[in-house]
Amino acid sequence: MTGVRHVVLFRWKDGVTAEHIDDARRSLAALPGLIPQIGSYVFGSNLGINPGTFDFAVIAEFASEADYLVYRDHPDHKAFIAAYTADFVSERAAIQFPID
Repeated sequence: MTGVRHVVLFRWKDGVTAEHIDDARRSLAALPGLIPQIGSYVFGSNLGINPGTFDFAVIAEFASEADYLVYRDHPDHKAFIAAYTADFVSERAAIQFPID
């Protein structure tokens, strides 16, 4: 069985506060306890070493595509999106790819 790696990159809108980003981190940290299909979950702010990069990244791993879909559609994940990214992100990029 092939697992799935999910990578998301965000650019915050101008004016998004450090407090909002800290709250988003705390909310993300809670998701693995709420969604057991998450196998691995890491996230963080860009260090700013290179110009032209995104501001924030989330990388998640799942045992299967079905597990990823549970996460994608899970109410707690959707609540995170509504509260912390939908109105606060100017640009988003995402990819899902197979892992062994």
